[in-house]
Amino acid sequence: MRLPAPFRTTPFRLTLMFLAVFLFAAAALLIYIYAVTAGEVTRRADQEIAAEMRSLETVYRQGGINALNQELIERTADQRPFLYLLTDRNGVRTTGTLAASPFAAGDRGFKQFTTTQPDPNGAVVRTPARGEQVTLPSGERLVVGADIGQAEYFVVKIVRALQGAGALMVLLGLGGGLLVSRNVSRAMAGLNAVVASVRGGDLHARARVRGARDEFDELAEGLNDMLDRLERSMAGLRHAGDAIAHDLRSPLTRLRARLEVALLEVEAGKGDPKAGLAQALEDADGVLRTFSAVLAIARLQAAGPAPDAATFDPAELAAGVAELYEPLCEEKGLEFRAELTPQLVARGNREFVAQAVANLLDNAVKYTPEGGAVVLRVRRRSSGEVEFSVTDTGPGVPETERPRIVQRFVRLENSRNLPGAGLGLSLVAAVAESHRGRLEIDEGPGSVGGSGPGLRVALVLPRPA
Repeated sequence: MRLPAPFRTTPFRLTLMFLAVFLFAAAALLIYIYAVTAGEVTRRADQEIAAEMRSLETVYRQGGINALNQELIERTADQRPFLYLLTDRNGVRTTGTLAASPFAAGDRGFKQFTTTQPDPNGAVVRTPARGEQVTLPSGERLVVGADIGQAEYFVVKIVRALQGAGALMVLLGLGGGLLVSRNVSRAMAGLNAVVASVRGGDLHARARVRGARDEFDELAEGLNDMLDRLERSMAGLRHAGDAIAHDLRSPLTRLRARLEVALLEVEAGKGDPKAGLAQALEDADGVLRTFSAVLAIARLQAAGPAPDAATFDPAELAAGVAELYEPLCEEKGLEFRAELTPQLVARGNREFVAQAVANLLDNAVKYTPEGGAVVLRVRRRSSGEVEFSVTDTGPGVPETERPRIVQRFVRLENSRNLPGAGLGLSLVAAVAESHRGRLEIDEGPGSVGGSGPGLRVALVLPRPA
């Protein structure tokens, strides 16, 4: 038979486990309490019986058997809380409150036995008792006992009270387990419903955060954050697919047209087939560069933290990249300057950071008109972070458009006629994210020679641990 859902939850099973441990501990405690209490009752009874026996033995030594018999009669009349019996050498009762001896002739020490006494209503009541037997020098046997029924009754009442308390704790534990299981089931049902909705294709489903700030709220917040990222990734993939189809359609169309024209010209015996093939190779290289950039971004985003991280000198890395772009700036008529702070330390993937700095310089050189300037800086901020920044005097980017230019395949209208696929800053942003850094985009130095206001883009790496 399949149990109801609340009984199958982990909290309820844990409750049962703790209840089992509690019952075991409670049983051990009850046994201990009973043993200690009952033992104390027996010990105190034995002490009192022994003291009474020594007192009667003293009377016997001082006055003989007659004095002892007289003392027993007087003590019985005083209604002392003891049981007495004096028998002769043949075991025949002489005096006392016991009708017969519970001891055999050779018994010594203490012994537990049962006595029968009438209650106020005339009914016979059997009560437990303990006693001691001593054989006197003259051959008579003296038995002294005590009724321990009342003491044992209180012991039993204590044990039963503890048993009732244990049973109540079990019921409360089961009720609490069911309540906790129900609450956990409700919380998990909401999370499972969100998971089921997402599996069904609804990426807008979100878990409810109750505001209790407990583990379920943390799980719901983590799940919602994961779904937000997943939704953004899916949206990015859809946008990337559309953008690839849009941006690669033209070069692929040109590539096909040129190959077709070259083929027709070769068949007609006209034209230069080598020039056509060279142009086709150039177009194919551009398509491959686009796919390589997309692959690099995907690799960074999938790797999480930057792989193969190592300590390096940021100034030395930037100087190596600057050497590659300084001739390109001179060829285009741009002023290039590198301001590199020496003896800095950064930690990360050297190749990825170098590619990111190269992309920043490539964008600056591409969009800065002739006569402009490009500045590469490496410095340490007051916070200990290391900054790679590239500042140019190009047309700049409106503030409202700056969040968009780091997205893949996003190109502003004024850059559509320039080569590229809109992946340069996307790669830099991916490098920053994989290094737990950030990408900052600000306005440049302002208008210079009718051009500007320019752009300043900074890759900020965290302070090395």
